[in-house]
Amino acid sequence: MNILLIYPQFPQSFWSFEKTLELVNLKAQLPPLGMITVAALLPQAWNFKLVDRNVRDVTTAEWAWADVVILSAMIVQKADFAAQIQAAKAEGKLVAVGGPYATALPEESLAAGADFLILDEGEITLPMFVEALEKGETSGIFRANGERPDVTATPIPRFDLLDLSAYAEMSVQFSRGCPFQCEFCDIIVLYGRKPRTKTPEQLLAELQSLYDLGWRKSIFVVDDNFIGNKRNVKLLLKALKPWLAERAYPFSFGTEASVDLAQDAELMQLMVEANFGTVFLGIETPDSDSLALTKKFQNNRDPLVESVLSISQAGLRVMAGFIIGFDGEKSGAGQRVVKFVEETTIPTAMFSMLQALPDTALWHRLNREGRLRAAGEGTGNQVTLMNFTPTRPIEEIAQEYIDGFWQLYEPLTFLNRTYRHFLILGAARKRNYAKRPQAREKWAIDWVAIRALLILIWRQGILRSTRWQFWLNLISLAWQYPIVVVSYLSVCAQAEHFIDYRQRVRGEIEAQLAAYLAQQPQSLATPVAAQSAA
Repeated sequence: MNILLIYPQFPQSFWSFEKTLELVNLKAQLPPLGMITVAALLPQAWNFKLVDRNVRDVTTAEWAWADVVILSAMIVQKADFAAQIQAAKAEGKLVAVGGPYATALPEESLAAGADFLILDEGEITLPMFVEALEKGETSGIFRANGERPDVTATPIPRFDLLDLSAYAEMSVQFSRGCPFQCEFCDIIVLYGRKPRTKTPEQLLAELQSLYDLGWRKSIFVVDDNFIGNKRNVKLLLKALKPWLAERAYPFSFGTEASVDLAQDAELMQLMVEANFGTVFLGIETPDSDSLALTKKFQNNRDPLVESVLSISQAGLRVMAGFIIGFDGEKSGAGQRVVKFVEETTIPTAMFSMLQALPDTALWHRLNREGRLRAAGEGTGNQVTLMNFTPTRPIEEIAQEYIDGFWQLYEPLTFLNRTYRHFLILGAARKRNYAKRPQAREKWAIDWVAIRALLILIWRQGILRSTRWQFWLNLISLAWQYPIVVVSYLSVCAQAEHFIDYRQRVRGEIEAQLAAYLAQQPQSLATPVAAQSAA
């Protein structure tokens, strides 16, 4: 059986980093971990080919070779997902689909022409699919009906199917699920509220596979909350530390975690010792009332500014997500986000308008209240207008969002905020890395990195109006904390993406807002706000 795995294209987004990836001659930030895990779960006597459409197109020979085409996607990939289903059907192929988008909105996959829907978690539903194929069936829908698999039985992903040279980072997964109950989040819908983890030995075997394939760069642990099961993650980190030391620290790591990480000094120290350098925090908003309303109670336990600074001071570079448009939100929410980001020096702050994602508690509540628009579909992209009627005028929210995003990524603001953050990191890493045994490394000239550095210096150190501040910050940081200079420059390079992307945010949100308002006799937000006040 010849299986062609196709991963659809992402539209340009906050995380796509096209302009930054161009500097280092790479195609995509992360590989399709779900697809190579599917390949590992299917019978290994079958033949597999993987095409990541963010890297290249499917060839005529690959279409001819395939017996079955399998696709997976997130909602943000829906346009190319449908296009690839239709292309496969035009080639006369059986098409099977799965992943978060198909699981959340299965009717759309059927409408696009998919034959098989392999929904929920593949450890349970892929064997059903295999059995159906072996019986000669040509269609079917397979669901787990609430069952959650034991991920300690999940095999090592087929990393060998990837073109490793195309990616900025590799990815692995340690756990699924999150213990919290945020109203807008679809993770607890897809994977449940009881975090299930792999064993430390299991994850080390995955890392060894990447090591044996020659990978020597960053790895992103894609868990939606890496610290959901703190006991098990500490066991992993304690096993990971000597593994890394024996191999002269071949990988650095990043991940996502809840902000209560700040309450556990031991856990932060273990992460730093295991070469974790970055962590993405779901902060969402500095407004405590909005956090309580959306049931993100964990963010209200301690002062948020202190929590973020504690994590930075431990030696972890903070990235964070922020949302505007919660019910009951007071005017000026966008500026409060900007103020918080500046106060906590977070360089990379993902800012979005709230979207009601399918099947979340928010989606169901808004559906009951008759407030969903566009069939209630959210894409999760930062250039998409809210898909529901908010409790204050949508034009007010949209303008605050545009202004806030624009300010966050104003070149001088971003440059100085990044510098201040790395001063904090520099002090922490100088302290932590002094305790680490220094391994002798074999030096080699990396011409791609040199080319990227020269382009960055040309654009930010010569052409841009912020050039003098660029040099002052760089020289100051190199003098005080040379250990973080390479990482600092890599974050500075993100400005090449954000300066371009903020133009798109402004243009597309303004266009969508104008089209929406043109269809309304008045903003639909006002009656909702009035009802709420009553």
